[in-house]
Amino acid sequence: MDRLQAMRVFARVVDEGGFAAAARALDMSPPVVTRMVADLERHLGTRLLQRTTRKVALTDAGQAYLERVRAILFDIEDAEAHAAASTRELRGSLHVLATPVLATYFLAPLVAPWRARYPRLLLDIATDNYVAARVDEFDVTFMVVPEDYDGNIVARNLFQGEAVVVASPTYLQRMGMPQTPADLGHHQYLRDSAMAMHNPAGRKLRLQHLQGQFAAQEVDMPHVALQSVSTELLLRAALDGVGVAVMARLLIEPYLASGALVHVLPDWMYSRYTVYAALPTRRMVPARTKAFLDFVTEQVPEAVALQRAAAGLVNY
Repeated sequence: MDRLQAMRVFARVVDEGGFAAAARALDMSPPVVTRMVADLERHLGTRLLQRTTRKVALTDAGQAYLERVRAILFDIEDAEAHAAASTRELRGSLHVLATPVLATYFLAPLVAPWRARYPRLLLDIATDNYVAARVDEFDVTFMVVPEDYDGNIVARNLFQGEAVVVASPTYLQRMGMPQTPADLGHHQYLRDSAMAMHNPAGRKLRLQHLQGQFAAQEVDMPHVALQSVSTELLLRAALDGVGVAVMARLLIEPYLASGALVHVLPDWMYSRYTVYAALPTRRMVPARTKAFLDFVTEQVPEAVALQRAAAGLVNY
């Protein structure tokens, strides 16, 4: 028995003054209405209505129960109305998850224009290096995935980029500039722990030719100087001349432009990646979430263009 539906039917029978009238109002058959009230009485162990040939009347127990039922139904309708309003109105909080790098270099520059447009909607941004398993915990999750990613997620494709091998000029002066992918095997390697998860040996780099003119090259990297899940830590180590590192090109373009970093083997890359805005697996997307997704999608071309312009790269 659906107790909530039975409560609604019981209240309508009282309001309409009989089973037949309630059935018409509810677009249900009279036997169904009669049975639902009888099931409710049987569940409660007491009679709620006195039935006569002309009308129904509340028993004392029925009167007391009706007062509680009306309060419950009112609270439910009020809660539903409040939930619907919060879904429609752009107010409250939007809970966002992103990797630390995306939060710092992609989302942070969007906060000011977002606040200017939607001052009553607070962005609550959390960070995690491993976001894929937490998509259902947040309104929107920003994640970086490889081009062959085949996850079962509901997501909006925001932009693509490349991850390349970089090093500082001082490091390359000291250790020499690699001329071929195989030359990397002699260099100090700043290893991303996330990459190590996919390669337990942890010492392989698979490089692809940017134009696809040559077969992919797999290089053993035995000299691991530092391993971390923190991209910013690895970036700092690369800038300090500790070794070579794989970095998202969009992140390090300003350093390439300033000469603080050098793209090692400029005809080669580690991988292409895609940045997605993933949604929890539920049917309804609140209006505030849709507004945020539309805003981010609108801002992406400008944000990427500004980053590249700052790096002095017109065509990339």
